[in-house]
Amino acid sequence: MRTHQDPDLLRAFAAEVRARRDAQGHSQESLAFQCGLHRTFIAKLELGQSSPSITTLFRLAAGLAAPPAELVEAVSLRLRKERAARHRPAR
Repeated sequence: MRTHQDPDLLRAFAAEVRARRDAQGHSQESLAFQCGLHRTFIAKLELGQSSPSITTLFRLAAGLAAPPAELVEAVSLRLRKERAARHRPAR
């Protein structure tokens, strides 16, 4: 069974994880260690090449010291802003 990945959502998730990681001064390696994940998986998430499972989402949220719901809401807000900006008429 093939699944459909929303590239806009993957980009918004990637940008949110990277922004939070940078703000906390984590390297990809230190965040991966904090979450119990592999550094290359963090890199793929930040490049929008992979999407997290629900388990991974919870592990990332813990590593970023944020409730999972807060992380999801931040990604949702980022996605809405990016889509709105793309659909605004040029001046």
